[in-house]
Amino acid sequence: MTSASLSRCCTLGSLHEGEATGEIKDIGSISTYFAYPADKSTENAILILTDVLGHRFINVQLLADQFAAAGYFVVIPDLFAGDTVPLNRPEGFQIMDWVKNHLPVHTEPIIDAVLKEMRENLGCKRIGGIGYCYGGKYVCRYLKSGKFEAGFAAHPTMMEADELRGVERPFSIAAAVRDFVFTTEKRHESEAILDKLEIPYQINLFSDVEHGFSVRCDLSKPRQKYAKEQAFTQAVAWFDEYVKKY
Repeated sequence: MTSASLSRCCTLGSLHEGEATGEIKDIGSISTYFAYPADKSTENAILILTDVLGHRFINVQLLADQFAAAGYFVVIPDLFAGDTVPLNRPEGFQIMDWVKNHLPVHTEPIIDAVLKEMRENLGCKRIGGIGYCYGGKYVCRYLKSGKFEAGFAAHPTMMEADELRGVERPFSIAAAVRDFVFTTEKRHESEAILDKLEIPYQINLFSDVEHGFSVRCDLSKPRQKYAKEQAFTQAVAWFDEYVKKY
């Protein structure tokens, strides 16, 4: 793997304050959060594939609203059929037992159904994929023709070397300097793989933060807040270049 399996750090963090402005509706049987840009256009879209806390987690909904304010139609599906992990998981919770029910065979039919709806019925002409932690693996797997025009992942988990070698579209990664999942060694391995591909890529490394910082950091700590904001800016700049201009 070019990023390790899920671990305790994938569920820890801070709850952010704010009121989401999007709405939750169903795509078939898939509960989904939608956030619209000011002009209500759906042509330039972002599909967010979440960490294990899922699409109802206020932190990721607030991020979706920010991407919408930047001019994108944003969709966040429930990747787990309601079986999400609570923030700061309870004592004794075994995440590797949980993930056995959330492998590609379970997750990809959900992503496929949502992408089909976005392209065929919601008017999305260009779609960028964002993956936080768990979702980063799937952004990597879907960076192919007819799926995502470009991708962004923050502190990805469970990403396989062969999945990364198969990337065909521009890929940007935000990494934490202290990450027991996307470690320095695995980050360097990812860099070496991406450097052999004929695609634009980018890996930004942020100091003073840990795994999960782009979604679950402590906003009362200025350096963490800055890193989170810059990771968001990184994603917007990437999609402005490789989704809107595609």
